[in-house]
Amino acid sequence: MEQKIYLEAEDGETLEFYVEEETRINGTSYLLVSDSDDDEANAYIMKDLSADGDEVAAYEMVEDEVELDAVFRVFQQMLEDVDLRS
Repeated sequence: MEQKIYLEAEDGETLEFYVEEETRINGTSYLLVSDSDDDEANAYIMKDLSADGDEVAAYEMVEDEVELDAVFRVFQQMLEDVDLRS
């Protein structure tokens, strides 16, 4: 069963993402998500900003290049048989 998450963009639009993988690094949860379920999907890394006890998760796209590269490498190792392009 595919896991999906829905995020509300700044303009109020609801965006749908497919969760491909998840990991936890130094106490922070990260998701590798795609914007569709086909082979030509775009992939993104999201960081969980929720506090313990929050009823609704809060995610944002990872934009810091150093953090993005480090988390990308972890996902790349987790998914060695999948072609991930940065």
